[in-house]
Amino acid sequence: MHLEQKRFATRLGRALREARERASLTQEEVAERVGLAVEILGRVERGSMLPSAPTLRELCRVLRMDADALLWLDREGAAPVSPLDDFPQLPWLVETLRRMGVTRLGIMSDTASAELRDLDSPLEERLE
Repeated sequence: MHLEQKRFATRLGRALREARERASLTQEEVAERVGLAVEILGRVERGSMLPSAPTLRELCRVLRMDADALLWLDREGAAPVSPLDDFPQLPWLVETLRRMGVTRLGIMSDTASAELRDLDSPLEERLE
């Protein structure tokens, strides 16, 4: 998958997952109603696979979504730009940080600051 396709698949998958969760449906329920294997729906939601046009139409029907809105066609075809698109692991990291206590969060902050300082220093200093 090319980078643009991957970004599109990631945004589409995220939108489908959010719609499914808003509808209080499980992956199993949606997959059954659409006629997909649960594993395939999971891959679509994770952005590792794009659905076929007929499958996308069925997903929109089951999730009661407007296809134009889902594909960002209601905004002249422009897909929303999000910093998360380049860093799909960011939501996991944010959730992990939220679960940490104040002490551990402080340690993580100090570690990240040290890493950033290290990246800004010349290579010779890092090798010492």
